Amino acid sequence: MPDHDFDLFVLGAGSGGVRAARVASSYGARVAVAEERYLGGTCVNAGCIPKKLLVYASHYAEDFEDARAYGWRSERPAFDWRTLIDNKDREIARLNAVYARLLDESGAERIEGRATIVDRHTVEIAGRRIRARYLLVATGGRPFMPSCQGADLAISSDEIFHLEELPNRIVVVGGGYIATEFACIFHGLGSKVTQLYRGELFLRGFDDDVRITLAEDMRNKGIDLRFGANISGIERAGSGLRARLNDNSHVDADVVLFAIGRVPHTRGLGLDEVGVELDGNGAVIVDAFSCSSVDSIYAVGDVTDRIALTPVALAEGAAVARTLFGGTPTQPDHESVPTCMFSQPPVAMVGLTEADARQRHAHVDVYRTRFRSLKHTLTGRAELTMMKLCVDADTDRVVGLHVVGPEAGEIVQGFAVALKMGATKAQLDATIGIHPTAAEELVTMRVKS
Repeated sequence: MPDHDFDLFVLGAGSGGVRAARVASSYGARVAVAEERYLGGTCVNAGCIPKKLLVYASHYAEDFEDARAYGWRSERPAFDWRTLIDNKDREIARLNAVYARLLDESGAERIEGRATIVDRHTVEIAGRRIRARYLLVATGGRPFMPSCQGADLAISSDEIFHLEELPNRIVVVGGGYIATEFACIFHGLGSKVTQLYRGELFLRGFDDDVRITLAEDMRNKGIDLRFGANISGIERAGSGLRARLNDNSHVDADVVLFAIGRVPHTRGLGLDEVGVELDGNGAVIVDAFSCSSVDSIYAVGDVTDRIALTPVALAEGAAVARTLFGGTPTQPDHESVPTCMFSQPPVAMVGLTEADARQRHAHVDVYRTRFRSLKHTLTGRAELTMMKLCVDADTDRVVGLHVVGPEAGEIVQGFAVALKMGATKAQLDATIGIHPTAAEELVTMRVKS
């Protein structure tokens, strides 16, 4: 009899856990995956996928308006929230089934239920104890909720996808990408939106020109964007809610959404008891190979609080499988990871912000442009596009690229390959642009800011 039931036991069937399980199985490892909630994790069920579907829906209002400038004449169609949510739910159910099929076809065993760690090689699920050579913690994160008075009357990003009806008024609390995306989504769908952020300028970690440009665009669209503002309490007011602010003013709303951050989902897993070191936020501390302080226990994805992006979790999960079962110790690469925020307009970036570039490099050249897109020369819409390059002047290497504007993510994905390969400003200059596109600006900027 083998000493272990499995070679790898994965806690959590999100992006990172499923990728690790499938790759490990392809190397011949005996794998089991436990999931207590839903297959696909946050991304599929309460994150990237349903959010992007809502983003698509929210764009149509402006598209219908803009069409008039191009000769289209029709009444603006009515929006039905229930149709959107029902169609979204069907797509999520389809993806849940896809994840189940992928795991089954890989040969991994799926186990429904909450797994807790008993010792360095053992987990327990509903009284059943299972031993494995290695344990992989891939339980993701959960929304953080504040403790202010009346906080129980508010919702988190987990519940926002299941509202029974579209709110006429919504207050979104937070200044990160989740809060900003939902502020734009609900504005596009027709809600009156107030977004509150306690700091001087939202989107900490993004380039300052990105933050300033997007704030201007959002306000031009009619979103009530308030900085230096926070909720001190929430109470019922008639059929709705009243959010009391730190300046003694108040905002009435039908829904209050807290999107003020996420925390690693490690509570009650038994990690402390077996000696796995956690940081102050509850994240599993790992080395370059995603190994925890206990050498049989690994962790990937949001539970490690490194870069909380689905493609990063996928890369980390695959790297663990290759390290443990593929004979190729592999460190996931966290340098120059591109990212996109699906605000309106969207934001995308790869590499360093200007501030970070100036800290890391002695001499930095910056190229920046802001313009109204060709499309809006007819519509008259005030939305601005902003593009920016940060260049290490000593090597001419492009170390940061930032875009605010339509299709920002699609544009930056291609340029991310160039930056990963060490593209220089001279090489961008030598590239002929596609005209007329917004993306051509990134290869035609010649004047330093």
